[in-house]
Amino acid sequence: MLYFFSGTDRNRARAVMHAEIERLAKGGTVVRITDLANEDMRALALDAIPYMATLKEAVFWFEEKPDADTRRKIEKRAEKSVRHDAPKKEKDNSVFSLAEALQSGDKKRMWIEYQSALAKGNAPEAIHGILFWGAKKILLTAHTGSAEWKRGTALIAELAEIPHEARRRSVELEYALERYILNINKA
Repeated sequence: MLYFFSGTDRNRARAVMHAEIERLAKGGTVVRITDLANEDMRALALDAIPYMATLKEAVFWFEEKPDADTRRKIEKRAEKSVRHDAPKKEKDNSVFSLAEALQSGDKKRMWIEYQSALAKGNAPEAIHGILFWGAKKILLTAHTGSAEWKRGTALIAELAEIPHEARRRSVELEYALERYILNINKA
């Protein structure tokens, strides 16, 4: 008998699997086989699926993220298949709103987004990188010689200089960025 447990919510899937082990194989021997990431083990384990399904002893198999083909092969022969996926976390793209504020030239929004990024624990170096990326995006999307192109060039030059000036003046990058944001002009 083959029992298959999978999912990205490891703790929940393993808890359900261990409860099933207690229910069906109380006092039995538990053998742990590592995951299918090992190519040698993978071929042997996949070839043994039909055999495991015919055994009188219960075989419990946990695999966090099997590929679709492997999942189908196992589930086809498994007496019971349980999947517990953790809820997907929303990706936090809020740090990129700082670059958007730079691109739009909204000084107030840029200040708010900067403070928000610091409050979330983002490193000043990472924030500087996002601002630099935003300035490069301005430059790359503008036509050569246009006002936006000149603005992008100036922003890149200013942003490239900030870390060096901060070190020379013994000022933390966080405060140097703060001063830059407060003194930035749209044009």
